[in-house]
This record gives sequence, C-alpha cells and structure tokens, in this order.
Amino acid sequence: MESVQDHPASETQDDTLPVLLPIIEQPRQQRSDEGLIARLLMEQQELTAVEQFSHAHENGLPAQSKYYEKLLPASSPGEGQQYAFEVDLDRCSGCKACVTACHALNGLDESETWRDVGLLIGGTASNPVMQHVTTACHHCLEPGCMSACPVDAYEKDPVTGIVKHLDDQCFGCQYCTLACPYDVPKYHAGKGIVRKCDMCSDRLAVGEAPACVQACPHEAIAIKIVDTQQVIEDAEADLFLPGAPDPQITLPTTHFKTSRVFPRNTLPVDYHSVNPQHPHWPLIVMLVLTQLSVGAFIVGQVLETVLAPSLLTSFRQLHATTALGFGLLALAASTMHLGRPQYAFRAFIGLRHSWLSREIVAFGAFAGAACLFAGVCWLSASSVTLPLLAWSVTISGVIGIFCSVMIYVFTGREFWSFTPTATKFALTSAMLGIAATWLAILVFGLFVNTSTAEMLSHEAGVPLVQALIVVTTAKLVLEASLFRHLLVRRQSPLKRSAQLIIGPLSGSTFARFATGLLGGIVMPLFVWNALTTDASRSVLLVISVAMLFVACLVGEMLERYQFFAACAAPRMPGRA
Repeated sequence: MESVQDHPASETQDDTLPVLLPIIEQPRQQRSDEGLIARLLMEQQELTAVEQFSHAHENGLPAQSKYYEKLLPASSPGEGQQYAFEVDLDRCSGCKACVTACHALNGLDESETWRDVGLLIGGTASNPVMQHVTTACHHCLEPGCMSACPVDAYEKDPVTGIVKHLDDQCFGCQYCTLACPYDVPKYHAGKGIVRKCDMCSDRLAVGEAPACVQACPHEAIAIKIVDTQQVIEDAEADLFLPGAPDPQITLPTTHFKTSRVFPRNTLPVDYHSVNPQHPHWPLIVMLVLTQLSVGAFIVGQVLETVLAPSLLTSFRQLHATTALGFGLLALAASTMHLGRPQYAFRAFIGLRHSWLSREIVAFGAFAGAACLFAGVCWLSASSVTLPLLAWSVTISGVIGIFCSVMIYVFTGREFWSFTPTATKFALTSAMLGIAATWLAILVFGLFVNTSTAEMLSHEAGVPLVQALIVVTTAKLVLEASLFRHLLVRRQSPLKRSAQLIIGPLSGSTFARFATGLLGGIVMPLFVWNALTTDASRSVLLVISVAMLFVACLVGEMLERYQFFAACAAPRMPGRA
C-alpha cells in the first residue's frame, strides 16, 4: 500500500481519516466494490457552509475590524493623503444593503437616506449595458458645503479628510444643499437642520468598517487612502461617472473602478427626466423685496439729482419709509427659511468664506443705514447728513444684491451663472424700484399733498414710465432667450430648464409673462396717456398705477419662483 505522503492532495484533508484516504482517492472503477461506504466517505470530505464557517472560526469569532480588514487601509493617511470611498462597479448588484445598513445605524427617518443607489444605462439594443452605482458623500478636497455654510457647521478632518457636519452648530439655512453638486446634505424638517454621511468616522477611529462597507454582500465598497494630488489630476481629465456633475467644482475623492469600458452613450437612467426643484418661497420673497427696496432708494437718489429740492422735501419722507418697509419685510421673510431661526445670530460666523454671511452683513448694514436715513428725513428735512446717508444706503444695498448674485453663482449651476443672474437681479431692482416710486407718488397725492404729487408726476412721470417700459422689455427678452436652448440637440442643463418652463411650469410661465406685460408695458402706457392728456387726477391714473405696481410685483415673484424651480443641474445617477 502506498503511503499518504505520496499524495500531496491528501495534506489538505481532515487528518482523522488518514487510513481511508488512499481508498477514496483510487479511480472510481477500482473501488466500485466499496459501493455505498466509499460514496459516504467522499461526501464527508465536502464540508457544508456551516461546517466551513465553524472550521474557519474554530478558535473563536474574530473582531469585525479583523473580519473586514481587507476593506480598510492598513494605516492612517499620511501627508497629502486622505480616506475615500472606493466602489467596485463590477461587484455592485444594486441590492441596497448598504442603504439599509446606513439607515439603520444612523437612525434615519423613513424617507431619509445618506447613501443612494442609482443606475447607469447605455449600449445598443443588441448589446445593452446596465450598471448599478452606490454613492454617498464624496468627502471632497474642496467641499462646497463647507465653503458655503454661513455658520461653520462643517469641518474637514485634517488627518482623515472626512467632511463632518456639526449638527449643534447648524441653523438650517439649507444653503449647503444648493452648494453641493452631488445632493449629499439632506435637510431634516423635523429637526430643522441638515445632516449627511460622515463615513462612520467613529467606527473608523477604532478600526471598524463603516456600516455600508460591512453590509455589502459583494464587498463592492471599501475605504482606501487616496493622494490628493492624484484626485486633482483625475478631476482635470473628468474621470468620475458618466453624466455626473463636473468634478472640478469640489474635487470629489470617491473612486469608482471597473474592468469594463462603458459605451460612450452611458448615462444615468433619469438623465432625460425633468422635474421642478424646490422653490424656497421665503427666499423668493426675500430676494424680490430686497431688490425692490434697494431699487426704490436708487430711484430716489436719481430724482434728487434731477428735481428741485422743494418738490422732494416732504415726498422724501414717505418714499424712504415705504422703501424701508419693504426692506425690513424682506429681512423678516428670510428668517422663515431657517430651520432654527433662534440661532440666526450665528450667520456672521462664516464671513470670511460664505457669500450668505456676506449677504446678511451687507443687508444688515443696508437696513441700519436706511433706518437712519428715514429717521433723519422725518426729523430734519434739510440735514446736511442726508446725502451721506443716502449714498450709504445705496452702496450697502448694491453690495447686498451683488452678494445675493454670488450666492447662486457659487453653486456652479449653469442656470445661475453670473451674467444672467446679475442682469436679472439688476433689472428686477430697476423695475420694482420704479414701480414702488410710482406707488409712493400715488399714495403721497391721495393722502399727503395733492398739488406736490401732481408736480412730481408732470416733472418725473413720463421719464419713469419710459424707463419702466424699457427695463421690462429687456427683462422679458432676457427670460425668453432661454427658449433658444430647446433647439439644441444636446440635453444640456439649460435645455432642461427650458423644458421645465414650457412643461411642468407652463402655468407659471404664462402668468409670469402676462403679469410682466401688464405691469411693465400695458399699464405704464395707460399712465403715460393719462399724464400727456392732463388727466393726472383721474380715477384711471390711480387704477393704472395700482395695477402697475401689483402686476410688476407678482410678475417678479413668479420669475423668481422659476429661478429656483427651473434650475436643472447634472446629478448623480438615479437622483430624483
């Protein structure tokens, strides 16, 4: 009989049956006479899943950190490095075990998720491609959420690179949800704050894998160490995901790897869908009314230079008070957008880096200067400080509007790019400033001084009406110019915005252009006619001016509604 040592394969078998191994390993025809006993002995060598698990852990179950050791880096990041998610697309099956684990571990609400699974599709009818993609926070090198936050509720760990959200510091302004191109921060209305993935940093700190890493049955998610310089170079080549936002915006660190080459037409499954975005009504009211207030003060400044001081002495009081009232109402409306308005005083913390903080400071200075100006107008109509205060109001107001523009430009969304956004905000200020001035002249004539109001109407009425018609025409043409993107073949973000405006938002689009034409062109023509036919005291003039103001205000509210609702932007696969 041959010895067991002559059979290398036998070294891997259970050593409790050394004598029977030569018999088992003989050719089947040589041991046909053994029959049932031989077959039973062979089956005993094939361990079941339970037996294999028991054999692997015969010395006790290892700690989870050891069990998932291969999915974690062996050491902490060094200089110029940080932690990052690595997703093996070849292993991801879209089972959403990672989503469930993240949800359960972090105690999220039913509709709240910090990790999502999307879908990429492409290829041809004969060779289609479908790829599931799991995504969470990318812990970017230059996090847009952190730069935008006005209260410094985000911090990037200097060693690990993990971007954490400080829940106690957050006051729920939701600006980070606009600044992040990957839709990572999620607003929790019940708590009044924003929350997001922090890579389970408390688990990583003790050598344990994040929940999503442990839960994935295919080991598709891992934590790796990446070189920051390599991330920058990869972003230059736009190596991220098909159809995803430009990585140059925030330099995301997540690495999606695959052994396959995706077809050139691979895109997110919802790439061609167009859905209205959240309109943020408190912001709509705040933006429109601050621009109205600033515009009214600027128009007042212009009138100071072209009209006799005797005409403006008493009118200045009412005009300044009216413009101030709209400005204060705008600031009050802005607090309605905060999840925790009791902490609004924290908004100054991010002044060095956040445009929202700068806007709040600028409009705070504007409100203070406007209050002083209005007070001096009532207390001392001929004060030598009036010109200085008037210029302080104007300058601080313009700075505030510029900061408002930059808040949205900072997000990198094409619909909110600098030139169209700045032009829209400037034209809104001019349009509503003129309309508010006409309203002040009407109220002044009805309740204060009729003769002075008539003189103001004859001196400045026609130029104001002409300016309003020109400004309104320019603004409506600018807004209508978006429709030209419908003729472009490529499904660009601006084309999606145009599709939204003529599709799901078509009702507000019709109302916006109707009110714009009514308030900015039709009613001004009636006022012009009344002024040139010496019918300044007629009921027609009063009605025309009232309708002019209301229609202009409502039209700009609708335009600002579309400014938010129609802002389409690239997003991660599957994001709604």
